[in-house]
Amino acid sequence: MNRLNSIKHEFVEFIPSTLDDGIVYVSIEYTTAVHKCCCGCGSKVVTPITPTDWKLVFNGKAISLYPSIGNWSFACRSHYWIQGNRVAWADEWSQEKIDKVRQSDTAATQRYYGTPATDPTFDEPGTKPIEHPKSGLLRKVWRWSFRMIGRSSPNS
Repeated sequence: MNRLNSIKHEFVEFIPSTLDDGIVYVSIEYTTAVHKCCCGCGSKVVTPITPTDWKLVFNGKAISLYPSIGNWSFACRSHYWIQGNRVAWADEWSQEKIDKVRQSDTAATQRYYGTPATDPTFDEPGTKPIEHPKSGLLRKVWRWSFRMIGRSSPNS
């Protein structure tokens, strides 16, 4: 496996079905960035751009994603930052540290969206809830989108 030290970015409306190595595909319309893991393992890394997940910075020439990208669910368990189209590698984290960060992320998301831990939008313990708008037109669109993909909306 070849670890990358730099990446390129491409702004797209839709994320392509086949990802090229070393390219971060950014969809502003769908507020997400997707790339193959920078360690070279080939795993697809999805970074939602939301107030509680990742932040994207574009300076007109390069992108940065914050916070770091910890692929602890992958076999490679890689951990890195993307800063100005450069890949900065982090030290390996213990499972205890990973669990604490996941708990902290879940708590922050719950505070931000007012989602209780018993909300049925959680897929499994330690994961972030599915983000859903609280009212208005966005809520109607959100409910409609769940019906279109065949999943019932929580709070319908």
